[in-house]
Amino acid sequence: MTPAATALPLAETRRARRILKLLLARYPDHRLELDFASPLQLLVAATLAAQTLDERVNAVTPILFRRYPAAADLAGAEQEEMEQILVPVGYYRQKTRNVIKLAATLVERHAGEVPATLDELVALPWVGRKTANMVLGNAFAVPAISVDTHTSRVAHRLGWSPEKDVDAAEAAVQARYDKKDWVTVNQLLILHGRRTCHSRKPACGACPLAKECPSSALGEQDPEKARALLK
Repeated sequence: MTPAATALPLAETRRARRILKLLLARYPDHRLELDFASPLQLLVAATLAAQTLDERVNAVTPILFRRYPAAADLAGAEQEEMEQILVPVGYYRQKTRNVIKLAATLVERHAGEVPATLDELVALPWVGRKTANMVLGNAFAVPAISVDTHTSRVAHRLGWSPEKDVDAAEAAVQARYDKKDWVTVNQLLILHGRRTCHSRKPACGACPLAKECPSSALGEQDPEKARALLK
């Protein structure tokens, strides 16, 4: 646990536990919404997911990995051929270049394998802390918090961290939960941000966290109208 975790008041620790139980009840089938079968597939999928929907990435990655199953195959791909596969994810020319360069770096530095440490992952091209922690937590079962816009927004609205402060959000979640729960909590916060706690108009009137959330007056209060906002 981080030093911040030991400084939390008991009431806040208990509140965090209640929030986890409520989120588990709301999203019992929680999982990362990017499909993958290996660390390489998740790393590439995360690279493709920038500025597009996970559903679009999931539609093209089976085609991509059938054609290029290993890092060496991706690294040796013809630019135009891969571009045709990646058109649906948007910015396909740049993303094709990114995937080829990323794969080539894996081959050059790691014999084509995805490294399992934060320092090695963030040293790869176009891999930031968010993506690195996503891969560590979901592909390697290493306790990690991957802070995307949803995690940051929900953490802020719960009063855990300042708005859009990625480092503070990561530390806040780590401080409130045991390491064994980090990946699960992370997935739940992302799902809650996508399906209920929307950026523009959260569905507060249909939110299971309303009684625990200091921001519960922010969004739609009418239960019926709020349920219509759920995704």
